[in-house]
Amino acid sequence: MSSSLSKPLIGKAERAFLLLAAIALAILLFFLRGMVDSKAPLDQLARKSIDPDFAIANGRPTVLEFYADWCEACREMAPKMLAIENQIGNKLDIVLLNVDNMQWQDLIEKYEVYGIPQLDFFDANGQELGTSIGAKNLEQLNQLIDATLNNKKISSDIDLGKTSALKTGLNKNYQIDSEEINISPRSHG
Repeated sequence: MSSSLSKPLIGKAERAFLLLAAIALAILLFFLRGMVDSKAPLDQLARKSIDPDFAIANGRPTVLEFYADWCEACREMAPKMLAIENQIGNKLDIVLLNVDNMQWQDLIEKYEVYGIPQLDFFDANGQELGTSIGAKNLEQLNQLIDATLNNKKISSDIDLGKTSALKTGLNKNYQIDSEEINISPRSHG
Protein backbone atom coordinates (compact mmCIF):
# COMPACT_ATOMS: atom_id res chain seq x y z
CA MET A 1 0.00 0.00 0.00
CA SER A 2 2.71 2.52 0.85
CA SER A 3 5.00 1.44 -2.01
CA SER A 4 2.91 3.24 -4.64
CA LEU A 5 2.87 6.47 -2.59
CA SER A 6 6.63 6.68 -2.14
CA LYS A 7 7.38 6.22 -5.84
CA PRO A 8 8.08 9.67 -7.47
CA LEU A 9 5.82 10.76 -10.33
CA ILE A 10 8.82 11.74 -12.51
CA GLY A 11 12.38 10.50 -12.45
CA LYS A 12 15.61 12.41 -11.95
CA ALA A 13 16.22 12.74 -15.67
CA GLU A 14 12.78 14.29 -16.26
CA ARG A 15 13.26 16.71 -13.34
CA ALA A 16 16.67 17.76 -14.67
CA PHE A 17 15.19 18.29 -18.13
CA LEU A 18 12.31 20.40 -16.75
CA LEU A 19 14.74 22.50 -14.71
CA LEU A 20 16.98 23.14 -17.72
CA ALA A 21 13.96 23.96 -19.91
CA ALA A 22 12.67 26.44 -17.31
CA ILE A 23 16.07 28.13 -17.05
CA ALA A 24 16.39 28.33 -20.86
CA LEU A 25 12.89 29.80 -21.15
CA ALA A 26 13.61 32.38 -18.44
CA ILE A 27 16.83 33.45 -20.18
CA LEU A 28 15.06 33.66 -23.55
CA LEU A 29 12.25 35.80 -22.11
CA PHE A 30 14.77 38.07 -20.38
CA PHE A 31 16.64 38.73 -23.63
CA LEU A 32 13.48 39.14 -25.70
CA ARG A 33 12.11 41.66 -23.19
CA GLY A 34 15.37 43.61 -23.33
CA MET A 35 15.32 43.74 -27.12
CA VAL A 36 11.74 44.98 -27.27
CA ASP A 37 11.94 47.54 -24.44
CA SER A 38 15.34 48.89 -25.39
CA LYS A 39 13.88 50.30 -28.61
CA ALA A 40 10.93 52.03 -26.92
CA PRO A 41 11.49 55.81 -26.82
CA LEU A 42 10.60 56.07 -23.12
CA ASP A 43 13.11 53.34 -22.27
CA GLN A 44 15.80 54.92 -24.47
CA LEU A 45 15.38 58.26 -22.70
CA ALA A 46 15.46 56.62 -19.27
CA ARG A 47 18.65 54.69 -20.11
CA LYS A 48 20.38 57.87 -21.33
CA SER A 49 19.45 59.85 -18.21
CA ILE A 50 22.19 61.07 -15.91
CA ASP A 51 21.94 61.76 -12.19
CA PRO A 52 19.53 64.68 -11.67
CA ASP A 53 21.75 66.49 -9.15
CA PHE A 54 24.70 66.26 -11.54
CA ALA A 55 22.55 67.45 -14.47
CA ILE A 56 21.27 70.51 -12.60
CA ALA A 57 24.81 71.44 -11.48
CA ASN A 58 26.81 70.72 -14.67
CA GLY A 59 26.39 74.12 -16.36
CA ARG A 60 23.81 73.05 -18.94
CA PRO A 61 20.08 73.71 -18.90
CA THR A 62 18.15 70.68 -17.65
CA VAL A 63 14.70 69.18 -17.98
CA LEU A 64 13.54 66.74 -15.31
CA GLU A 65 10.72 64.57 -16.63
CA PHE A 66 8.71 62.69 -14.04
CA TYR A 67 7.05 59.68 -15.66
CA ALA A 68 5.88 56.10 -15.15
CA ASP A 69 6.05 53.09 -17.46
CA TRP A 70 2.28 52.63 -17.19
CA CYS A 71 1.51 56.27 -18.09
CA GLU A 72 -0.09 56.49 -21.54
CA ALA A 73 0.53 60.24 -21.79
CA CYS A 74 4.22 59.68 -20.95
CA ARG A 75 4.57 57.01 -23.64
CA GLU A 76 2.77 59.23 -26.13
CA MET A 77 5.17 62.12 -25.50
CA ALA A 78 8.37 60.02 -25.38
CA PRO A 79 9.09 59.89 -29.16
CA LYS A 80 8.85 63.69 -29.30
CA MET A 81 11.21 64.10 -26.34
CA LEU A 82 13.65 61.62 -27.90
CA ALA A 83 13.57 63.54 -31.19
CA ILE A 84 14.29 66.79 -29.34
CA GLU A 85 17.13 65.20 -27.41
CA ASN A 86 18.66 63.85 -30.61
CA GLN A 87 18.23 67.25 -32.30
CA ILE A 88 19.77 69.47 -29.60
CA GLY A 89 22.61 67.18 -28.55
CA ASN A 90 24.71 68.45 -25.65
CA LYS A 91 22.94 71.80 -25.25
CA LEU A 92 20.47 70.42 -22.69
CA ASP A 93 20.18 67.50 -20.29
CA ILE A 94 16.90 65.55 -20.28
CA VAL A 95 16.61 63.43 -17.14
CA LEU A 96 13.79 60.93 -16.67
CA LEU A 97 12.68 60.07 -13.14
CA ASN A 98 10.26 57.17 -12.67
CA VAL A 99 7.71 58.06 -9.97
CA ASP A 100 7.43 54.37 -9.09
CA ASN A 101 11.10 54.26 -8.08
CA MET A 102 11.48 55.10 -4.38
CA GLN A 103 14.97 56.46 -5.13
CA TRP A 104 13.33 59.64 -6.44
CA GLN A 105 10.87 60.14 -3.56
CA ASP A 106 12.69 63.24 -2.29
CA LEU A 107 12.57 64.90 -5.73
CA ILE A 108 8.92 63.87 -6.21
CA GLU A 109 8.08 65.68 -2.98
CA LYS A 110 10.41 68.63 -3.64
CA TYR A 111 8.90 69.35 -7.07
CA GLU A 112 5.34 68.49 -5.94
CA VAL A 113 4.63 65.86 -8.58
CA TYR A 114 0.90 65.06 -8.60
CA GLY A 115 0.32 64.34 -12.27
CA ILE A 116 2.55 62.92 -14.98
CA PRO A 117 4.22 63.59 -17.25
CA GLN A 118 5.61 66.56 -15.35
CA LEU A 119 8.50 68.53 -16.79
CA ASP A 120 10.60 70.79 -14.55
CA PHE A 121 12.94 73.21 -16.36
CA PHE A 122 16.25 74.59 -15.04
CA ASP A 123 18.69 77.11 -16.47
CA ALA A 124 22.44 76.48 -16.79
CA ASN A 125 22.94 77.75 -13.21
CA GLY A 126 20.43 75.26 -11.78
CA GLN A 127 17.72 77.86 -11.18
CA GLU A 128 14.20 76.56 -11.77
CA LEU A 129 12.50 78.23 -14.74
CA GLY A 130 9.11 76.56 -14.39
CA THR A 131 7.00 73.43 -14.61
CA SER A 132 4.76 71.91 -17.25
CA ILE A 133 2.28 69.14 -16.52
CA GLY A 134 0.70 66.90 -19.14
CA ALA A 135 1.61 65.50 -22.54
CA LYS A 136 2.69 68.13 -25.03
CA ASN A 137 2.80 68.09 -28.81
CA LEU A 138 6.09 68.65 -30.61
CA GLU A 139 5.46 72.37 -31.14
CA GLN A 140 4.73 72.93 -27.44
CA LEU A 141 7.81 70.94 -26.43
CA ASN A 142 9.99 72.92 -28.83
CA GLN A 143 8.66 76.17 -27.34
CA LEU A 144 9.38 74.96 -23.81
CA ILE A 145 12.89 73.77 -24.73
CA ASP A 146 13.60 77.01 -26.62
CA ALA A 147 12.53 79.05 -23.58
CA THR A 148 14.79 76.92 -21.36
CA LEU A 149 17.78 77.28 -23.69
CA ASN A 150 17.19 81.05 -23.74
CA ASN A 151 16.92 81.26 -19.95
CA LYS A 152 13.27 82.38 -20.00
CA LYS A 153 10.71 81.65 -17.31
CA ILE A 154 8.20 78.95 -18.23
CA SER A 155 4.66 80.26 -18.09
CA SER A 156 2.29 78.26 -15.93
CA ASP A 157 -0.66 79.06 -18.19
CA ILE A 158 0.35 76.51 -20.84
CA ASP A 159 -2.38 73.96 -21.59
CA LEU A 160 -2.10 70.88 -19.37
CA GLY A 161 -2.70 68.42 -22.18
CA LYS A 162 -3.15 64.74 -21.28
CA THR A 163 -2.07 63.68 -17.81
CA SER A 164 -2.13 60.58 -15.69
CA ALA A 165 -3.58 61.49 -12.32
CA LEU A 166 -1.82 60.20 -9.24
CA LYS A 167 -3.10 59.49 -5.74
CA THR A 168 -2.03 58.35 -2.23
CA GLY A 169 1.15 58.73 -0.29
CA LEU A 170 2.32 62.34 -0.08
CA ASN A 171 -0.60 63.52 2.05
CA LYS A 172 -1.56 66.46 -0.15
CA ASN A 173 -5.24 67.01 0.55
CA TYR A 174 -7.49 69.00 -1.75
CA GLN A 175 -11.12 70.01 -1.36
CA ILE A 176 -13.26 69.45 -4.47
CA ASP A 177 -17.02 69.99 -4.18
CA SER A 178 -16.86 69.38 -0.41
CA GLU A 179 -15.05 66.05 -0.96
CA GLU A 180 -11.47 65.85 0.34
CA ILE A 181 -9.06 63.86 -1.81
CA ASN A 182 -5.46 62.84 -1.24
CA ILE A 183 -3.02 63.21 -4.17
CA SER A 184 0.42 61.58 -4.71
CA PRO A 185 2.53 60.06 -7.50
CA ARG A 186 2.30 56.52 -6.18
CA SER A 187 -0.83 55.20 -7.83
CA HIS A 188 -2.90 55.79 -10.93
CA GLY A 189 -6.35 57.11 -10.23
